[in-house]
Amino acid sequence: MRDKLRLKLTKLPTNPGVYFYKSKDREVIYIGKAANLRNRVRQYFHPSTSLRIADAKTASLIKEIADLDWTEVESEVDALFLEAELVRRYLPRYNIMLRDDKSLLYVRIDIKSDYPTVKLVRRPLDDGAEYFGPYLSSFSLKKALRYLRQAFPYAISRPYSQKRASLYYHLGLDPGLEEGRTTLTDYRANLRKLMQYLRGNRQSLMRQIEKEMKRAAKAKQFEQAAKLRNQLQHLQALSQQIIFSDREIQDASKDQALVELAGLVGLKEPPRRIEGFDVSHIQGSDTTASMVVFADGLPYKSAYRKFKIRGLGNDDFAHLHEAVKRRFRSENIKKWGQPNLVLIDGGKGQLAAGLKALADAKQTIPGIGLAKRFEEIIIPKQEARSQEPGFAVIQLPQNSHLVKLLQRIRDESHRFAVSYHTILRGQRQTASLLDDVPGIGPVTRKKLIRHFGSTKNVLGASTEELASVLGVKTALKLTRYLKQPG
Repeated sequence: MRDKLRLKLTKLPTNPGVYFYKSKDREVIYIGKAANLRNRVRQYFHPSTSLRIADAKTASLIKEIADLDWTEVESEVDALFLEAELVRRYLPRYNIMLRDDKSLLYVRIDIKSDYPTVKLVRRPLDDGAEYFGPYLSSFSLKKALRYLRQAFPYAISRPYSQKRASLYYHLGLDPGLEEGRTTLTDYRANLRKLMQYLRGNRQSLMRQIEKEMKRAAKAKQFEQAAKLRNQLQHLQALSQQIIFSDREIQDASKDQALVELAGLVGLKEPPRRIEGFDVSHIQGSDTTASMVVFADGLPYKSAYRKFKIRGLGNDDFAHLHEAVKRRFRSENIKKWGQPNLVLIDGGKGQLAAGLKALADAKQTIPGIGLAKRFEEIIIPKQEARSQEPGFAVIQLPQNSHLVKLLQRIRDESHRFAVSYHTILRGQRQTASLLDDVPGIGPVTRKKLIRHFGSTKNVLGASTEELASVLGVKTALKLTRYLKQPG
C-alpha cells in the first residue's frame, strides 16, 4: 500500500459520508457511501479482507485502488440524495460492474395537479411534474421517504370515491385534502419544502422553517407554530436515522470539474450556474429547444425551460440562435437571472450560432460547445469573441472530471429537448381525435392535457379517471366516443 494511501486511511472521519477510489491515473473507479466512513473504507484494506472476498470483481477493484477521497455529510439521508446525480455523471466502471439493481428509481411530484401526489417511477416523462433522481437503491430511497413523510405529509395516490380523510392522515402522513383538513395552497407549500430538501438544501430549509415558526408564535398562531416545530424536530432527527448502515451502494464523488472549467474558459472563479442548450426535430418538423440549468455542478430542474421553435426547416444553427436569443430577452433575464456560462450541444457551427445570439442580445456571457463525435470542447479564442469568432478545439481524456461534467449537461439538455419534441409530435398526431368529440371544446381539451400530461394519456385513461376532471356524464360521453368503431 502506498504511503499516501496509508496516511489518508488514518485521517478518515467517523461521520456518514461518501467515498471514492481512484486508480493510479487519477480515474474515479468506484464510489460508495457509509454510515461510518472510517469503518467502511478501512474494511477494504484490512489484512483479512482478501481471505473473505469471493467476488473476483471486488478483488480486482481492491488491487487497482491507488488513492481515495471522501466527502462528509450531515446525515445518511443527505448522502442518499446526493448519490444519484454524481454517479450518473462519473459512471465509475466498478460501480457498473458490481451493481446488482439495474432498475433506477425517480421521485415524481406532480405539484401543479389539483391533487398532488408523490410517487416512485422507473422513467421520467415530460408531463409537467417534478422528477428527482435517478436513485440506485430502492431500499434506501423508500426508507428515507418514510422518514421525510413524517416531516412533510404527502398523498401517494388520488382517491376517486373516498370522501373521508384516509388512515394516513390520522397517522400524520397525509395532508387530508378530502375533508379539507389542509388547503391545496398549504399542501403545495409543504411539497415545495420537500422538493427543497430533495435538492440538497437542508440547512437553508431548516432556517426557513425556524423563521416561520417564530413568526407564527409572535402572531399568536400557536397551532401553526407547533406544526412547524414538529417539522423542524423531524428534520433534526433525520441525522440519527439509520438509512443504509454499511449496506454499500454506488454513491457520490467530489466535484473538481468546476475548478478545471474556470481555468479552461478563463473565468475568475468556478461557474455557479451553467445553462445547456440543444434542439430536437425530425426533418424540420415539431422543432423544440431545451435549456437545462446546472447549479454548482448539479441539475436545477425547476429552472429548466423549453422552447417551441417558430422557425421552419431543418436548420440547427438557426434554431439554436432563436432559442438562445429568446432566452436572453430582457423579461426572461429578469425572471430567470443570468448564467455564468453557456454550453451548446454541437461543434463550431452550433457554437457560432449561439454566440451570435448572445451578441445580438448584448450579452457578454462566455459560451463553449461540446462536439459529440470525439467529445471535443470548442472554445472561442479570447481575441475573437466578438463578430467572427475563431475557435480552439480541446480534447481532454474521457475520464477527466471536466469532460464528465460537460457530457452530463449535454446529455441532459439532449434528453429534455427530445422529450418535449416527442410530446409535441404525439399531440399533433392524436389531437384530431379529441378535436372531433362533441361537447369537448378547446378549454376542456387543455384541461385534460394539463391534468394527464398528454393527449395519449387522455386516450388511455379510464372512465373513472376522466370523471375526476370532467364529471361522470361528460366522461361517459368521451369514453363511448373513443370506443366506437373507426
